[in-house]
Amino acid sequence: MQHEKAVVSAQDVAERAGVSRSAVSRAFTPGASVSPATRERVMKAAEELGYHVNHLARGLVRNRSSIVCLIVSEIATPYRASLVRWLTQFLQEAGKVAMLINTDRSDNSVSAALQQAINFRADASIILSGMPDRTITRQCYKHGQRIILINRDEALPGSLSINLDAESAAQTAVMAFQRAGCQHLAFANSLAGTPSLKKREDTFVLAAERAGLTVTIERFGTTSYESGQILAHRLLTRHQRPDGVFCVTDLVACGFMDEARHRFALRVPEDLCLIGYDNIAQAGWSSYNLTTFSQPVEQFAQDAVKWLIHTEQEETGFTPQGEQQHESLLYQADVVWRGSVRGG
Repeated sequence: MQHEKAVVSAQDVAERAGVSRSAVSRAFTPGASVSPATRERVMKAAEELGYHVNHLARGLVRNRSSIVCLIVSEIATPYRASLVRWLTQFLQEAGKVAMLINTDRSDNSVSAALQQAINFRADASIILSGMPDRTITRQCYKHGQRIILINRDEALPGSLSINLDAESAAQTAVMAFQRAGCQHLAFANSLAGTPSLKKREDTFVLAAERAGLTVTIERFGTTSYESGQILAHRLLTRHQRPDGVFCVTDLVACGFMDEARHRFALRVPEDLCLIGYDNIAQAGWSSYNLTTFSQPVEQFAQDAVKWLIHTEQEETGFTPQGEQQHESLLYQADVVWRGSVRGG
């Protein structure tokens, strides 16, 4: 009994359509020269046989796989999930394939996943803000991938850096607390120590010092709701209780606010003013009504993919990575005024 072929090849289509193998290739290549009649015969034969173009094989011939790695930590947080959502949407629209690498674990699984991406000859990697170690970035770069760094402080030749203007946000936060009459400020941070979170803390402290105010800093755990609760307990049991707290993320702020209200019976904003960061969906819920700073995640993703496509199209010859230009984009974190700060 003769078994059907498991995989239909372009040669099978050519034989069914009565054309050459190269005609099949041209028929499936946008912009290639092929007559309408030939294209119609090829498409009809392909449909009858169930043929699909092997884009991976075609890409490897062109030394391009169309695979883009998304290297992510804390993927469950609302901000990171939103950024991944927009990136995958724009990558798919551009005909790219997203490969997700979760770097939350510290064991060998991360290195194994990254090596798998390299084995698949990924064209590029997008390093999302968070904990991915610099060695991961360097490993991707070493294997010739184009690199996009979001909210990180690395600068590599031929890469793109996307960052927020943390200084402007810090100045706005200090101004908001001053206008509300707050005299004892605090900054609630995690122990993640990522470049973006550290910058938020440093710029807020500096802006407060310039305004003649001191800031109490407390750090704990991950950037999570539960960490916000513990940070609230630590800060609100101090002899000098803060009356204005800038939380490093909205998720931390939500935990902080719930703890302040339910355990310490504090009113927000009458007794305590709070500001968050990221403008996640929960920040706008009526139970939180949190003043925050919005990251333009959709714009991040759109501009990142535009840069990838543009650099791909601009490749006219081999230029050593060390001679390529590093590009950077700086975005404004717009304040979203809600009810967690007096006078906001």
